[in-house]
Amino acid sequence: MKNVPMLSKSRFLAGLQCHLRLWHQCYERDLASEVSAAQQAVFDAGNEVGRLATQLYPNGVLIDEPYYQHKQAIQSTLKAMQDPKVMAIYEAAFLYDDVRIRADILERTESGNWNLVEVKSSTSAKDIHLPDVAVQYYVLEGCGLSVSRAGILHLDNQYVYNGHNINLASLFAFADLTDQVISVQTEMPSNLAELKAMLANSDAPDIEPSRHCKNPYECEFWDHCTKDKPEFWILNISGIGQKKIDELTQMGIQDISNIPSNFPLSEIQDRIRASVTNQQEYIAQDLESQLNEIEYPMHFLDFETIGPAIPQYAGTRPYQTIPFQWSDHILNEDGKLEHREYLCNEDKDPREEFTQTLLDALGTEGSIVIYTSYETGVLNSIIEHLPQYADKLQAIIDRFVDLYAIIRNNYYHPKFYGSFSLKYVLPALLPEMSYDKLSIQDGMQASLEYLRMIHPDTPEDEKTTIRDDLLTYCGQDTLAMVKIRDELLSRA
Repeated sequence: MKNVPMLSKSRFLAGLQCHLRLWHQCYERDLASEVSAAQQAVFDAGNEVGRLATQLYPNGVLIDEPYYQHKQAIQSTLKAMQDPKVMAIYEAAFLYDDVRIRADILERTESGNWNLVEVKSSTSAKDIHLPDVAVQYYVLEGCGLSVSRAGILHLDNQYVYNGHNINLASLFAFADLTDQVISVQTEMPSNLAELKAMLANSDAPDIEPSRHCKNPYECEFWDHCTKDKPEFWILNISGIGQKKIDELTQMGIQDISNIPSNFPLSEIQDRIRASVTNQQEYIAQDLESQLNEIEYPMHFLDFETIGPAIPQYAGTRPYQTIPFQWSDHILNEDGKLEHREYLCNEDKDPREEFTQTLLDALGTEGSIVIYTSYETGVLNSIIEHLPQYADKLQAIIDRFVDLYAIIRNNYYHPKFYGSFSLKYVLPALLPEMSYDKLSIQDGMQASLEYLRMIHPDTPEDEKTTIRDDLLTYCGQDTLAMVKIRDELLSRA
């Protein structure tokens, strides 16, 4: 008989999302893609939040055996539970019904029962957190523990850092899920039995990749499962829902070019279908006029920001967006192109300096071209923090022209692959300006590199390199908008 791998909390959640994901985790782990810098940053933020959370539960013991020493971790946990002086256990290990768990925090109550505290770096309890806590509750109760309360300890996004000491009691909030957790306990045995039965099969489950692969988490086997999909796969249709994907799949259609012309799609989706089918770009009649509804001097503007889970500067909240860099390419009426830029070089709240330099560069004349409404949100956040600049910043916002909206409404190229992101639009129109050769290739990477640049432990030569890379990347974004507009005008 086949030796079925044990389940864990993470494997249980993976199985709820997709049986094939769980299968790969257990039997074909090497098919997973490498963890990206963005994903690692999420993991690191979660670890940092978890460490801080333990300080709310003093007189505790950390069970520090690694995951592959689960038996030893269980013994350490039992020893800690038997010591009445230990009021909390971090990473407590248990095994029941062939399910292994490591509980973030177990808090001893005065009555001798336990509270189960699952720490999350999110700012609220989410639907996916219920099965997360429920499977831990199932194992704890199965091991004979009496659990009084179970829930999620998460960050409170209303907490404002005073700039001196983090108030942990205010930084965190507890969402009590005890009633919901108890209500789903009757489902746990059958859910677990289903996953175990699937793993006992000799063959992997036959599951087609679809929207579920990225909900609630992006599956690490996405690249493997989609490697044989057509270049113009139906999932690359912008905004298409699961119901229509299922309909097309049942019709045996995987390639966008095979979608019948009478299949119900939105206007943009049908535009994509026609463009891919004919391998021709779509150009609306209004494209040229909208691109020319811009006043000189034209500013092409882009921001880079950070949003740390734990606030770093006075007056900021968890995950609050803090801009640290801007780039402005200026196209004058005579065709001359200028470039101005700002990058905060030190670990300080950059917002006022960012604002002052930005207002000085943008002046009071000319349209300001942005890509999506992101910059609008950033400036509105600054207005909230620095109301003395409200009128001037609102005047800047009033001059914004969204190049993303113009393209989305008036143009499509088959090589956009269903996305209107700059990272897809630029290589389709101007392949020589690809981001592939840059050291920094997206906004998340820029944020991570900036945080590394201002960290006191980073060597000076690395800081210089990072600074140059950040300036190059942000400058590429704004120059790209200049060149994209020129290219579209030549095609209109």
